[in-house]
Amino acid sequence: MKVLGLTGSIAMGKTTAARMLRRLGVPVHDADAAVHRALGKGGAAVPEIARLWPDAVTDGAVDRAVLGARVFEDTQALDRLEAIMHPLARRSSEAFLARHRRLRTPLVVLDIPLLFETGSHARCDAVAVVSAPHWLQAQRVLARPGMTTERLAAIRARQMPDREKRRRAQYVVETGLGKRYTLMKLAEIVRDMTAKSEV
Repeated sequence: MKVLGLTGSIAMGKTTAARMLRRLGVPVHDADAAVHRALGKGGAAVPEIARLWPDAVTDGAVDRAVLGARVFEDTQALDRLEAIMHPLARRSSEAFLARHRRLRTPLVVLDIPLLFETGSHARCDAVAVVSAPHWLQAQRVLARPGMTTERLAAIRARQMPDREKRRRAQYVVETGLGKRYTLMKLAEIVRDMTAKSEV
């Protein structure tokens, strides 16, 4: 089984790329979805977050807006939150990989926003990074509700620069050239990785 890491900075098109990979028949583990489950009612992260930020938990679930307000501009608080969430997301992805090894799935994808930053690329046979021009990224992010240029700058500061991700990746998917191009490029990557899994 081959493991393809999928990553990219905020608003580079990773969610769309993951959806396309699923359409191409490739199982995708979504680290963000695993995090959301852990923050939901009865989720694995809820007790520790209730201990650290009691006002962020309501009716057994984490209010992500309240939690975000508590940690976003506090580097130490954000580090504490990531120390809770990253191991939970990793355990979820390990279970996903184990299941597909048993099924002898030829290719799976780990969709992880902070793939390089957390060292998760070491678990992958190759990495595909989604990328778009700086101006297009800003345009996409600032169209989101509640987003500001200051918030975008803070998010960029915590993420590895796009040029460095591109340098480290085996595949670069340009998402600013239209969805048809993105799909064609992803199909090419799937063919290449699947062929390698058969060797």
